[in-house]
Amino acid sequence: MTCTFFGHRDTPDAVRPVLRNVPENLITRDGVDDFLVGYQGAFDRMAVSELRKLKQAYPHIRYAVVLASLTQEPLSFDQPTETVYPEGLETVPPRFAIARRNDWMLKQAQIVITYVTHSTGGAATYKAKAEKQKKRIISVVPLQ
Repeated sequence: MTCTFFGHRDTPDAVRPVLRNVPENLITRDGVDDFLVGYQGAFDRMAVSELRKLKQAYPHIRYAVVLASLTQEPLSFDQPTETVYPEGLETVPPRFAIARRNDWMLKQAQIVITYVTHSTGGAATYKAKAEKQKKRIISVVPLQ
């Protein structure tokens, strides 16, 4: 089973503990073993960081950063991280590449973890798309 993530670029660090607990519960309770993450902001970077830690505890899981462009800034992770570049994305104009990448990630996933605090932007758009597609959505909120 596959899970993907959509959240705001400016996600506060208080969300980080939840980004470990929610995927861990999906791994242990629901058999999720495949995670896809973008690379556009704080939410995505936190998700990748927490998935890396989870991989140490659950070596059978797979996670990958899904690129929107092959000319994207170099990934700056402490450890090697698998990347995926969806087929056909090379023909998409750059201004549409992130949206097309996100569409691809949503199509692959049965579960979507979101952090959405306002109704504008890509995170809100893809949460709404996930709802329309009847995906299982888990909304995270910062720990108080």
